[in-house]
Amino acid sequence: MPQSIERELPTLERAPTGGPQQTDPCAMVIFGATGDLTARKLMPALYNLAKSNMLSREFAVVGVARNDYSTDQFRQIIGEKLQSFATSSVDQDLKDWLLRRLYYVCGEFDDPQVYQRLGQTLAEVDKTHNTHGNCFFYLATSPVFFGMIVDQLGASQLACEKDGHWRRIVFEKPFGNDLDSAKALNRQVRKVLAENQIYRIDHYLGKETVQNILVFRFGNGIFEPIWNRRYVDHVQITVAETVGVEKRGGYFDMAGTMRDMVPNHLFQLLSLTTMEPPISFSSDAVHDEQSKILHAVQSLSAEDVLRYAVRGQYGSGDITGERVPGYRQETGVPPDSKTETFVALRLLIDNWRWAGVPFYIRTGKRLAARHTEVAIQFKRAPLVLFRDTPVNTLKQNQLVMHMAPDEGISLRFGAKVPGAHMKVGSVEMDFKYADYFGTNPNTGYEILLYDGIMGDQTLFQRADMVEAGWAVVDPILDVWKALPPRDFPNYPAGSWGPDEACDLIGRDERSWRKISE
Repeated sequence: MPQSIERELPTLERAPTGGPQQTDPCAMVIFGATGDLTARKLMPALYNLAKSNMLSREFAVVGVARNDYSTDQFRQIIGEKLQSFATSSVDQDLKDWLLRRLYYVCGEFDDPQVYQRLGQTLAEVDKTHNTHGNCFFYLATSPVFFGMIVDQLGASQLACEKDGHWRRIVFEKPFGNDLDSAKALNRQVRKVLAENQIYRIDHYLGKETVQNILVFRFGNGIFEPIWNRRYVDHVQITVAETVGVEKRGGYFDMAGTMRDMVPNHLFQLLSLTTMEPPISFSSDAVHDEQSKILHAVQSLSAEDVLRYAVRGQYGSGDITGERVPGYRQETGVPPDSKTETFVALRLLIDNWRWAGVPFYIRTGKRLAARHTEVAIQFKRAPLVLFRDTPVNTLKQNQLVMHMAPDEGISLRFGAKVPGAHMKVGSVEMDFKYADYFGTNPNTGYEILLYDGIMGDQTLFQRADMVEAGWAVVDPILDVWKALPPRDFPNYPAGSWGPDEACDLIGRDERSWRKISE
């Protein structure tokens, strides 16, 4: 074993003074280690953490999956995929350092012997890499295995914290497929784990701009005073994807866009945008305020669902000049599928700050552009001052927080157009993270893995937040189940969704913000 990473890896970047400290020593166990998530996101994220000197030298990874691989084969496969999916050029020394810390255990997730072998492997890893007995379990599997894996970890004592060693478990989304299943899974998991051991991940929260919502709102005195019903006309949240279901047709057809995106991604953005100021940035303080907001979202009645909830499914179409198949032609999707690939909702938050302000959210696959944003539309200024001028309308001020693909913030306001006559034009002020702070190539998982290892739950969901989200979604799903759609597919790939989504916001004499394609 090398004496020091500095001698072995002279090109490693140093974390700046006062920057994040290295993670605690630990072994990371990845269930589902041969899947796409591990290859495309988790291993490149670990590589980036190591490159930034934020990953402890006393670290190792144990993969667990059903494929019949040896540790050497697993290292070779991950090495090849890391070369393909790394977000920057790969340093061979750093890559070799990481690969030497990879181990593999083969078997079924319900087999007690697998966990016995895992325990033996972790003991050996601890001796070799001095991981201090700490374990970070990552469930990169189908949600159907969550309860089973946790039960086995409990029965084998691998989830037990003792002698100062910690155990934490990360759950990929979705956590449950409705309110009842989420509650049941929470009960099952809490029989084995304490809440401070449970990390329900939402990778959208790894994006800089998402985290910057709190800094932007509460760190700038000019915005927080107008962040309420007196000044805000409405809010639009858009999460648009150009991709289809790719190789996940079987899973996606059971879930749909509502389950896959709304209770987690969309509601996380909604809660961070609308929450009251927390008393601190501790995880419990932030989660308390997010939970209050999610509980304040008004549930839709059956009649409201027909008016304020829109679903869609994409047909064939053109995206960036390429012809793509419709959803029903995707691998693993039934030819008569009724599963939605697009959702648009009008929601209200029943509290003092946001009473009467509508929130329009939309998300879908195979849309015209990949884009994620939160747009705050402010109320129009009165025209009284301009009554004796040629100005007959004033555009509303608009503040947009862009999350993807380019992260930044833009503000639209009015200014006089130079000339003899009174004419008001719109001015856009744009801030982009890359221009001001530079960029560090990343997968979006780096900060989440770092926080999980460090025990910071701020960017993860708490049990009450998960259940509050499902409580809003469930009544909509119930109506949709009782009234199957008759017009699917109802929007072509490469468009901005079904016409009904425009009708939804149009009833309030508003329109969706035009997003550049």
